[in-house]
Amino acid sequence: MEVVRTKFFALKPAMDERLVRLWAGAEAHAIGPGGIAIVEQATGMSRTTIRTGRDELLAGVDRSDVVAVRRAGGGRPAIEESTPEIIDALERLVDPVTRGDPESPLRWTSKSTRKLAAELVAKGFQVSPQKVGQLLHASGYSLQATHKTLEGSSHPDRNAQFEFINARVEAFHRRKAPVISVDTKKKELVGDFYNAGREWQPKGQPVPVRDHDFIDPVLGKVIPYGIYDLAKNTGWVNVGIDHDTPEFAVESIAKWWQRMGKRVYPDAKELLITADSGGSNSARSRLWKLALQRFADRSGLAVSVAHFPPGTSKWNKIEHRLFCHITENWRGRPLVDHETVVQLIGNVRTTAGLSVKARLDTHEYPLGIKVSNAQMSDLEIKHQRFHGDWNYTLIPRPTV
Repeated sequence: MEVVRTKFFALKPAMDERLVRLWAGAEAHAIGPGGIAIVEQATGMSRTTIRTGRDELLAGVDRSDVVAVRRAGGGRPAIEESTPEIIDALERLVDPVTRGDPESPLRWTSKSTRKLAAELVAKGFQVSPQKVGQLLHASGYSLQATHKTLEGSSHPDRNAQFEFINARVEAFHRRKAPVISVDTKKKELVGDFYNAGREWQPKGQPVPVRDHDFIDPVLGKVIPYGIYDLAKNTGWVNVGIDHDTPEFAVESIAKWWQRMGKRVYPDAKELLITADSGGSNSARSRLWKLALQRFADRSGLAVSVAHFPPGTSKWNKIEHRLFCHITENWRGRPLVDHETVVQLIGNVRTTAGLSVKARLDTHEYPLGIKVSNAQMSDLEIKHQRFHGDWNYTLIPRPTV
């Protein structure tokens, strides 16, 4: 079916309606039994049209059979042209249960096109399951097959957690409360090292870089910890040079709040953080929760956290709303010093309106800090009824 779909969308721009019909009929005939259904699923065309094309071919086609084809621009416009808001409506339906790497063209959804079409019809859109399939394909989605894909073990509550996070984000947005997506970007060596990608240079004058990627003992590496504001489409990156620890992660969030967040949300009393389950913001880390409690105490914010299930870090919004643009901005450029890293991150802009600020963090964040049971019992933490290990809130403690 994928082969048929690929051929169809490659040839469609060059074919008129009659050729499309004949091509679809030819494909169905070549496939044999079940061919009409396969071509329908792959192209979104109606079975009647495919069957008509097949019958025309079987009856014989020559130039004398050519009939008038609808003039360019004739016929009913496509629904995505007459009702462009259907694309956003479909994305909102799919987003909570989207699966697959959102940075790659291959994404799929666990909802069927029939169910999605029914939900869109309930919202006032007149659309068929076949058209929903076309819209999903055009947006880079594929329908999930009945067999499992090779994505590692999957937690049984994975999709339920995605839907829980989505509901929490929508609730915070309705209350005009801030929601941020956080994560540590891949560590980068600093110095005249090779960086994948190409940029324009005078012909025959490439930028010289080292043959081997041995860490520079003076410049070391940088650890970009990012904060992405889902509602405002803005980013903050704290560029560390020591260790990626929970204290570093929370300090990055605190700096974002001091320099960006509270200016945009001056009346905020709560904050929602969506984060991976591992790394410096691990759901199991005691130090992460202790540092968040201290941040809640200082800021006066009730800090809620919603972790993505294990093995699903690529679904975190920051990955494909912020980090991919940073990587694009410095491709082919050696990160020769700390200032260059900060400037390249801070210069990120997109046509969708993304803007980013960055700062260098020269503080030390030692490893191996232990959090005692007494410190944990002193936390003002409220666990949600659904997966309290992934979903919890740190309540500000009264100052003495």
